[in-house]
Amino acid sequence: MQAKVNQEGDVNVLQDVKAERHINAERDADAPRYAPEWLALREAADAAARAPELLDPLRAYLAAVAPSGGPVIRDLGCGTGAMGRWLSGRLPGPQRWILHDQDPELLAHAAAGAYGPAADGGPVTAEAEQGDVTRLRAEELAGTSLLTASALLDLLTAEEVDELAEACAGARCPALLTISVLGRVELDPADPLDSEIAAAFDAHQRRVTGGRRLLGPDAVEVAAAAFARRGAVVHTRPSPWRLGADQAALTAEWLRGWVGAACEQRPDLTAHAQDYLRRRLDTCAAGGLRVVVHHDDLLALPSPAAGGCR
Repeated sequence: MQAKVNQEGDVNVLQDVKAERHINAERDADAPRYAPEWLALREAADAAARAPELLDPLRAYLAAVAPSGGPVIRDLGCGTGAMGRWLSGRLPGPQRWILHDQDPELLAHAAAGAYGPAADGGPVTAEAEQGDVTRLRAEELAGTSLLTASALLDLLTAEEVDELAEACAGARCPALLTISVLGRVELDPADPLDSEIAAAFDAHQRRVTGGRRLLGPDAVEVAAAAFARRGAVVHTRPSPWRLGADQAALTAEWLRGWVGAACEQRPDLTAHAQDYLRRRLDTCAAGGLRVVVHHDDLLALPSPAAGGCR
């Protein structure tokens, strides 16, 4: 989420908490649209946070099933294509990426970006497919070697996660789902209001919007169980943002969104939160704030006993 702050430090724009996704415009006409600038600002932090140890079992799986013509990879909620830029050079080629997003402007930006080369020097191509990523079914994943998403899982409902796991199981398709929030944040130096802001933010992430109850910090646990029920081998690894003085711009934008979402959930916090945000931004600008935002990455591989992706 991005919240703007005026010269007095007041949070004056309270939008949706996740700045990187516009998934359900058809069902929620007020859903915000997000700027590529915010996605660019967070791309390096996401890349540094993702768990590289999940790539070894993924590469081994893809090598064992040896998809004809190289892997076909679907990136759900692709934003500006950051996941493809991070992953394409870490997997063998040739690769065909299919980019999914609801926002046509972000999708065009992503499709126009440069990807690859693959880890073995093979070519990487990308194409766009606009639509609601929560409605993919097994038949639409036929021929897909890997489904990926970044900072998406916690924006889904339990039913949508279950349907995603069902689609992957039906298509015998592995899933790599990265940068899902866990509801744990560490700020140094600490402030007495930290825990109250954090609790309100987590409640906002679990809110009901457009008739949908979002999973927020519960997403990884719910997804791991959903994939495991369908026989997948599930791996999870931590992928925290570690923000210091060299990421001051990102930290400041994250702070505005974090506090803004907390105040949207609990308007009674606003008066105290304005002063809190001002203090935090001043410390951040001076290079004195350190933040750890905890996430998990999840890899779900089809059971070896049932064969590979088709």
